[in-house]
Amino acid sequence: MGSSFFAFISRMKHIRRWGLMRNSCFENVQEHSHMAAVTAHALAVIRRDVYGIPCDPNEAAVLALYHDAPEILTGDLPTPVKYHDRHIISAYRQVEKTASEKLTDMLPAEIREAYRPLLFQNANEETLAVVRAADKLSAYIKCIEERKAGNSEFISAEKQTLEKLKAMKMPEVEYFLDKFIPAFELTLDELEPGTAHLQTAKGRNKPR
Repeated sequence: MGSSFFAFISRMKHIRRWGLMRNSCFENVQEHSHMAAVTAHALAVIRRDVYGIPCDPNEAAVLALYHDAPEILTGDLPTPVKYHDRHIISAYRQVEKTASEKLTDMLPAEIREAYRPLLFQNANEETLAVVRAADKLSAYIKCIEERKAGNSEFISAEKQTLEKLKAMKMPEVEYFLDKFIPAFELTLDELEPGTAHLQTAKGRNKPR
């Protein structure tokens, strides 16, 4: 019998995030993981190339891709519940550990150890800090997009997430906030003048 590992990984797209919030556009764990990976890679590049601090962008990106993999089995527990008190935090971490072990056991033995560090997020603390920051940045971007869509439900979450990002006191995070976040406030026309009409024309000319 073959391995069901990647069939389970594919099901990340069926797990919705922000379950207690009214969403203008639902986000699933697969979408979040992709954005977290892109952002982790960027933070690691900034850390290495702008600030001269050793960091492996590829490792950070792959760790971020898998950082929520246990949620395939556990689901996405809402943040107010997950972090309600230390007992729940401890219990949930044990649940995540069990889920990671189950996913690891789905892999063929000959490649299992290559995936274990990803599923258990085993890396040096500096790289894990980059991944955690990327996770928060992805959430912050989601909040901005919801606010821009006219959804006031995310205003408080946006403020709190920004405060947490700044409290990290990571220069690469400040760099990303300064250089890249302002563009998320723009419309498509403002992002790249002259491209919006091309997208519209392409849609009109699409074969029926």
